[in-house]
Amino acid sequence: MAIVPIRIALLALLVAVAGCDKDSHGAASAPAPLAHSAAAPVAPVDGERAPTSYPILFVTQAPVATDDAARLSVFANHLPAMDAAPRGGDLMLRYPDGSLRNLTQEAGLGTDGAQGANAIAVREPSVDWDGKRALFSMVAGDGHAFWQLYEVTGLAKGERAHIVRVPGQPANANNVSPLYATDGRVLFTSDRPRAGLAHLYPQLDEYEATPTTTGIWSLDRASGALRILNHAPSGAFSPIVDSYARVVFTRWDHLQQDQLAQRDRDAAQNGVALPFRSFNYAGEAAGAIPLPARTEVFPESRSGSQGKYGWVNAFTNNFFTAWQMNEDGSGEETLNHVGQHELAFGYLTPSFRDDPALSNRTVDTLHANRTSIRREGGLLQLREDPRHPGTYFAVAARDRGTFGTGQLVRLGGDPGLNGEQMQVDPVTPGDPGDALPGGRFRNPLPLSDGALVASHTGDERLVPGAPGLSGLRLVWLEPGPAGLYRAGRPLTAGIRKTLRWMSAAGPRNWSGELWELEAVEVRPRPRPTRAQAGLEAPERAVLAEEHVSEEALRRWLVRNDLALIVTRDQTSRDRADLQQPFNLRVPGGVRTLSTSAPGGRVYDIAHFQLFEGEQLRAYPGRPGRRVIAQPMHTGRLPANPGAPEGSVQIAPDGSTAAFVPARRALSWQTTDPSGEPVVRERNWITFQAGEMRVCASCHGVNVRDQAGRLPPVNKPEALRRLLSWWKQQSQ
Repeated sequence: MAIVPIRIALLALLVAVAGCDKDSHGAASAPAPLAHSAAAPVAPVDGERAPTSYPILFVTQAPVATDDAARLSVFANHLPAMDAAPRGGDLMLRYPDGSLRNLTQEAGLGTDGAQGANAIAVREPSVDWDGKRALFSMVAGDGHAFWQLYEVTGLAKGERAHIVRVPGQPANANNVSPLYATDGRVLFTSDRPRAGLAHLYPQLDEYEATPTTTGIWSLDRASGALRILNHAPSGAFSPIVDSYARVVFTRWDHLQQDQLAQRDRDAAQNGVALPFRSFNYAGEAAGAIPLPARTEVFPESRSGSQGKYGWVNAFTNNFFTAWQMNEDGSGEETLNHVGQHELAFGYLTPSFRDDPALSNRTVDTLHANRTSIRREGGLLQLREDPRHPGTYFAVAARDRGTFGTGQLVRLGGDPGLNGEQMQVDPVTPGDPGDALPGGRFRNPLPLSDGALVASHTGDERLVPGAPGLSGLRLVWLEPGPAGLYRAGRPLTAGIRKTLRWMSAAGPRNWSGELWELEAVEVRPRPRPTRAQAGLEAPERAVLAEEHVSEEALRRWLVRNDLALIVTRDQTSRDRADLQQPFNLRVPGGVRTLSTSAPGGRVYDIAHFQLFEGEQLRAYPGRPGRRVIAQPMHTGRLPANPGAPEGSVQIAPDGSTAAFVPARRALSWQTTDPSGEPVVRERNWITFQAGEMRVCASCHGVNVRDQAGRLPPVNKPEALRRLLSWWKQQSQ
C-alpha cells in the first residue's frame, strides 16, 4: 500500500544554559552548531561555543577484545556471553553542567571488581517522547542470561533512579535496541524465532550461519500482545522512529545462496570430506525429517551456472543500508526506495553474461549522490538530525574488523526525495583504504542545539584479527580542515573501573577507562503522526468495479494472516537498472523496450514466482537453522497450470496480484513461459496481515522507466482476476 507520511515540523526546544569553557569534569562544552545544505558537505560554522541544552544519556562498556560476534560487531552483536559482552559497564547520565550520575549504581545494579552474580552490561538507551524515562537493554550475571529490556525513571536532578524490567517481553531471547512507539508500544529487535518455535533457535544469518536477530518486534504493554513486524533473515539493527513516524533502521541485505553449503558441494565434487555437512530439513515443524540434500532454488548460484539464456553470472549480496517501515510493520522498503545503484554505485554484476545490452556499470547521471558507500559494509547506527527532519547521521563502516567504527556521513532521506535525489555527504574524513585521518567514530548524536557528539577512537586503521581498539570516548565534534569535522574535547574526564571476570580462555583482569557509547539526548519531543492512506485510485477503481469492499477484503486478509500485493506492470523497470533484463514482453500483451539502449535481447515474462524464507538449512553440531528461499506455499493463489510452483500468471497488461503470507520474509522473480528465471528480486520483504501493497513497477521506478515513461497508473487486470477468484472461493 502506498503511504505518504505527513511531514511533521520538529519543535525548536532550546533552553539557555549558563556555562563556561570547561565543565566541572574538565570536559569541553559543545562546539558551534553544524551547518547543513542540501548538496554540499557539512561545513564548519564560526561563532561561540554553546553548551548543550539537555542531559545526555549513555552507556559505558568494559573493552571487548574481539570484533567477532561480540558487543560492538556490525552483526551478531546481541550475544550475551562474557567474552562477547564483558560485564562492568553502567547507564550514565551527563547534565549540561558536566556533572555525571551512575543510574544503574543508584538502582543497586552492577559492581566493581569481580564480575559475578551482580555483574551487568548495558546497551542502547532510548528516551520516551516526554523526556522523563528511558528504555535500555541489560544482561545480568556471569554469562548464562539473556539481554532483556528495562525502563529507568528518575532522570531529573535531585531524583533517584528507579529501574524495572519491562514485563511481557520474551524471557528466553536476547531483546535489544528498544524504543518507544508513538502509541505507547515498545519496539525492539530480538533473536526470538519468527513464530516462537524453540527448536528453530537461534536463526542463523545468510553469511557464515552466525546467530542473528530475527527482526523488529512490537510489545503492547497494555494488552501483552507480542508480534514480529519484519522478518529479517540476516538481522535488523538500531531502529529509531523519525519525524515522519517512520521506523528507520539498518538491515543486512544478504539474500544469497549459502556459502557454507557451496563449500560442501565443492568438497563433494572433489571427493573430500564435507567441511560443514550442511543439509535441509523437510520443513520447519519440530518433527520434520532431515533430507540428504542441500538444495537451493533462489537466487542464482554463488558460482554461476548455464541457463536457457546463456551463462548466469555468480551472485552475492552483502550490504547494510537504511530501511523504513510504518510502526505497524507495513510499508517495509529501503529508505525512499533507494538502492545500491544510488548508494553504492560503480561496478555491479549483470545477471546474464551473454546479453551485451546488460551493463556492469551504473549510470552516474541517474543519481545525485557522489559519495559511494562501500559494499562489504554500509550505513550503520542512523540518527535523525532534530533540526533538519529527514536528515540522518550515520557511520559508514566495513562489516568486519571495525567494531562498528568508521567515517561519519550525513544521508538526505526526506520522504519527498526519491532514490535518484538522495545524497550521502561526508562529515568526517574518509579514506578508500580505510585508514581514517584523525581516528574513527561510531554512534553519532546530532543535538537539538546543532552540535554533534559521537564516540571516538584515535585508531585510524583497524586490522581484522588484531587486538581491539585503544579506547572509545564521547567527544564533541569541531570544525576541521577541508570543510569536515574532527574529534574535539571529550564529554567526560574518563570513567575508570577495575574489573575481574572469568572468560572462556580463563580469568581476566582489566583496569582503565571504560568505553563510552550510544549517547542519546534526554529531551521532550513531539509525537509524529502518520497519514492513513488506503489504496490508490487504480486499485480502488478495480475494487469498485468488482463490487468488493476494501474493508471487507482487509478483514478477510487479517483473519487468514495474509497480505495482498499488486504490481501494475512487471515489464516497467527503473531506468537505472541495467544489470537485469529491461527489454520485457508479456506474450500477447504489453511490452516495454529501452529507449536508451535499443536493440537488446527481448525477454518474454509469463509468471511471477514468489518465495518464502524458511528455516530449513542446518549444520551438525551447530544449534539453530539458516533461512533459505522456498517456493511459496502458505499463501492463497489461484491455480496456474504448467507454471512454476508458487507463481501467478502475469496479465496481458503486465500486472500481477497475489495473496501472500504475513510476517514472513518473501522474495520473487519473473519467469518466461517455461519457468526460466528472467528478473530476480534482490531483497527480502515482509508484509503485515491485512496490508494491501501496490508497486507500480518492479524494480520500482524513481522517476522514469527504461522507456522514458512515468510510473504506470493502469488499473491492474491481475487484481481484477484475483478478486473474481476470491469471490468464488469465499462463497
